Amino acid sequence: MALNPANGQRSRRAALHRLGATGLVALCALLAHGAQAQEKFIVVASTTSTEQSGLFGHLLPLYKAASGTEVRVVALGTGQALDMGRRGDADVVFVHDTAAETKFVADGWGLKRMPVMYNDFVLIGPSADPAKLRGADIVGALQKLAGASSVFVSRGDKSGTHAAELRYWKQAGIDMAAAKPAGYKECGCGMGPALNMAASTGAYVLADRGTWLSFKNRADLAVLVEGDKRLFNPYGVIVVNPARHPHVKLAAAQAFADWVVSPAGQSAIAAYTIGGEQLFFPSVGQ
Repeated sequence: MALNPANGQRSRRAALHRLGATGLVALCALLAHGAQAQEKFIVVASTTSTEQSGLFGHLLPLYKAASGTEVRVVALGTGQALDMGRRGDADVVFVHDTAAETKFVADGWGLKRMPVMYNDFVLIGPSADPAKLRGADIVGALQKLAGASSVFVSRGDKSGTHAAELRYWKQAGIDMAAAKPAGYKECGCGMGPALNMAASTGAYVLADRGTWLSFKNRADLAVLVEGDKRLFNPYGVIVVNPARHPHVKLAAAQAFADWVVSPAGQSAIAAYTIGGEQLFFPSVGQ
């Protein structure tokens, strides 16, 4: 029987078509898998203190090894970090302004605030202490500073540190909205740059202890006021509410929040030291 060349060509075209369709399905599956692998991350809006102190550099590789999830940190002042959460630009916020965090949850932007860790604020200044602030009374120190000619560098960035600083000025009877002390300088910057400004100008500055301990450019600066119970500095973690922002990666975000308050996460926080000194202390069980 003679073969019909047209039939052979149609068979080959059909086979190629099937192969092409199969290949296309395989390619789509591969791309989908790649997209899923690329999306195995969450965004955490956090404070400059957790980043600049080196804490996240210590914690996040441990978390990725345990979970397979990458954590991408955006380090901002606490106010800006909470704003990121309100906009839905983060899956988790990890910050240190309890009053602002409580309002964030009460307003429906976050699911629940979980206490994670704490350290304290310290008042830093020239070791010679020209304003004579040295001691354990932050309110008394700021009252003296308001009447002195010395310079005080404020972060002025709506961060947790800035909020604490304004709270201490208010307790000292200084109305910053009405009249700032003559030497009061706002940098609108993170903790590291504020410390750099203080170091270069011989100024006073309020800092969290973690960033201070990791700060290398100390020049003549020293811790002058510490130990006041009002200087207590707690940190909390909050998963952004997916009811407000459905794209929030709820499962992965909650897994991270649960890990930092778990025995493994709390032990990792406690293990982070610089020069043998612990920077943050676990809050769970305290």
